[in-house]
Amino acid sequence: MKFFIDSADLNEIKEAEAMGVLDGVTTNPSLCAKVGVRDFEGHVAKICEMVAGDVSAEVVSTTYAEMLEEGRRIAAIADNVVVKIPLIKDGIKAIKTFTEEGIRTNCTLCFSPTQALIAAKAGATYISPFLGRLDDISHDGLALIEDIVTIYTNYSFQTEVLAASIRHPMHVVECARLGADVATMPLSVLEGLLKHPLTDSGLDKFLSDWDKLQASLK
Repeated sequence: MKFFIDSADLNEIKEAEAMGVLDGVTTNPSLCAKVGVRDFEGHVAKICEMVAGDVSAEVVSTTYAEMLEEGRRIAAIADNVVVKIPLIKDGIKAIKTFTEEGIRTNCTLCFSPTQALIAAKAGATYISPFLGRLDDISHDGLALIEDIVTIYTNYSFQTEVLAASIRHPMHVVECARLGADVATMPLSVLEGLLKHPLTDSGLDKFLSDWDKLQASLK
């Protein structure tokens, strides 16, 4: 499974990259607004320089022609840019065209298996099912991940399942168990994968016992 950080904060991305396990970055208009991005394309270029993996940058256009114009401009920022496209009819049309042009895409805001199926048929590089947002309205987000993985396996689709809207470490564990290709998560969740109280208490005991041993040798 690949780990992406879901952020537009350069400091967070730098911290995740320093861990040595980061495979890519996903951004969206909300994340960019959160950190006050003014020069969007320049900001994406900085992120692409920081990480070697794929960086998803989202269009804000909603019509086919506008998405093509904006998406081509985004794709030209760097070789590791993936153009993020919303899962709407014109978005699917744009994904099909981008696929024919060799531009990689991340189809976002997926909430059903049928949406994922049509995105794969259009040639999306990634599909981003938002499992946390489904959980928020009392639907089973992990069931969606399972359905998409099964369907893609049945028909050998090359589209990668990028589990998004991840809220906590157990989401990551379950997505890995179900066979998602990628999990994109906030820095807090990525760091949370490291944490366990027995690790902390065990380390404290090791260090305490070592200090006692050193004191006894004086």
